[in-house]
Amino acid sequence: MNTFLLSALCLLGAWAALAGGVTVQDGDFSFPLESVKKLKDLQDFPEPKIGNRRNLVAPALCSHSAFPEELRPVCKEPNAEEILQRLEAIAQDPSTCEICAYAACAGC
Repeated sequence: MNTFLLSALCLLGAWAALAGGVTVQDGDFSFPLESVKKLKDLQDFPEPKIGNRRNLVAPALCSHSAFPEELRPVCKEPNAEEILQRLEAIAQDPSTCEICAYAACAGC
């Protein structure tokens, strides 16, 4: 009886871990795929075309009211623009992340 209960608890724990869904990792950061997908909706921002002015896109995205809370720590990083570009690439085609074609995706 105890082994049945222990087995059931282990299975329940494994199911709970898998139910969390796919996770996207970039460096030390880890985000739910659902939060990364929301970046696709924020693509309406025009990208500056002049040299170093490209770095103004990250603050514009980060200050947007629909920007996912889970991604806010990225905005404080000096390389926020690069991180957001990588996350946006995943947001453009999340199906490849859902099947773990990207090394940054886990939990499939």
